[in-house]
Amino acid sequence: MQNIIWQNSKIDKNTDSNAFVLWFTGLSGSGKSTIAIELEKKLHELKKSVVLLDGDNIRHGLCSDLGFSVEDRKENLRRIREVAKLFCQNGTSALVSFITPFEEERKKAKELIGPNYIEIFVDCPLEVCQKRDPKGLYEKVKNGEISNFTGIEQEYQIPKTPDIIVNSAENSIEESINQILNYLTGKQYLTRE
Repeated sequence: MQNIIWQNSKIDKNTDSNAFVLWFTGLSGSGKSTIAIELEKKLHELKKSVVLLDGDNIRHGLCSDLGFSVEDRKENLRRIREVAKLFCQNGTSALVSFITPFEEERKKAKELIGPNYIEIFVDCPLEVCQKRDPKGLYEKVKNGEISNFTGIEQEYQIPKTPDIIVNSAENSIEESINQILNYLTGKQYLTRE
């Protein structure tokens, strides 16, 4: 890293921005992206500068060179942590929707992003995720077309201390969004009328 110097901005972008990173974690099919997409729309309506960083979308560009080995998944998450941090530092809240199966990787995100990191565990039983199977991935696992799938052959480590637990099997999308908005309002990230 010789000759690489961090360039500081002349503008203090954190002063009034009140930006945050919502890190959605949970099994495939738990509803992470669905909730994040609807929340992005709601936050935009509330005049909050916000960007959605969805795991599948990121793999189309920034991380298109990565596979699904443990090492590639860790690199995928390292890149998205850095991107989310840059958005947050520049006054744009980021909604990060990634399975993020390992506690160690979520801890790294929290350490890098700091106090504006908010972890949301989208809790949904595996059986419900398999029944939903919005992308047909569980069917492909069953047919032997996909291996090392999180929750089946690869462990998903349930978050020990998430900031918010959303039960997507029992709560509607609207109820889940209201739960998150109430949290953000309580922490003074938002003011709602």
